[in-house]
Amino acid sequence: MRDNRQMIWNFTKMHGAGNDFVVLDGVRQTIAMTPERARALADRHFGIGADQILLVEAATDPDADFRYRIFNADGGEVEHCGNGARCFVRFVHEQGLSDRNPLRAQIMTGIIVLDESDDEQVTVDMGSTRFDPEALPFDTRGLASRTQQQDTLWTLPYESDDKQGSVDISLVAISNPHAVMVVDNVDTAPVAQVGPLIESHPRFPKRVNAGFMQIVDPHNIRLRVYERGAGETLACGTGACAAVAAGVRRGLLQSPVRVQTRGGVLTIAFDGRHLRMTGPAESVFNGAIDIDKLVFSLALNR
Repeated sequence: MRDNRQMIWNFTKMHGAGNDFVVLDGVRQTIAMTPERARALADRHFGIGADQILLVEAATDPDADFRYRIFNADGGEVEHCGNGARCFVRFVHEQGLSDRNPLRAQIMTGIIVLDESDDEQVTVDMGSTRFDPEALPFDTRGLASRTQQQDTLWTLPYESDDKQGSVDISLVAISNPHAVMVVDNVDTAPVAQVGPLIESHPRFPKRVNAGFMQIVDPHNIRLRVYERGAGETLACGTGACAAVAAGVRRGLLQSPVRVQTRGGVLTIAFDGRHLRMTGPAESVFNGAIDIDKLVFSLALNR
């Protein structure tokens, strides 16, 4: 297996505000991604370690420059990743795949526009946003709700063997689904306990990203996100966008909003429908890995 060079994948380890990725060039090398291979790459003990795996491919849409695919640490492919999108455009430029700026990237649900500035910040036009339950999807049957300015809050009960309660959530779909809760203090919020119960709640048939937002003032929030298929991450770009959109619609925030995550700061602008996110994207190191040897080794250690 070691002599089969087709099994060797070159990669770059990157992060955006601490949300970390393994980025793969699927334009100049053949990458046949599977859930097993994505899980192996993301494994923090036996693999490289990452919240998500990002795959850059040739576009199939004539209006896009590249296709951008995202795989969570559990191996599932998802619709969007904002921090990953910023790393995507930095990777494309650093690797010499294109010098176009801005870039148009084809994701699962459409095309997004990305712009790298001279100050090493990257701005992503996240596209249109939806707030109806069907967009996530979310089963509202029998649930209580109330209106807060432009937003609808849904009271979602949850329970486990040792914990039960309810939360008021805002629904936001930015290609991928988000449920946003307002908390008094993100440091003491029960992210590890309640986050998994919201993420896998049966009323979200495709699961959901659970955001815990603390409002500092109308232009500043603190945020923690329990991500679908990855657990809590140091930052979540689409989660930051969802939180700002929900806060503006509730009348609690005013655009632009500075979002303090555990991994760094993102700036979100929201005009009522479209979102623009600005933040860092950093390359950490380059490497090469025998992917099937890694998958086999991981299976032996399970």
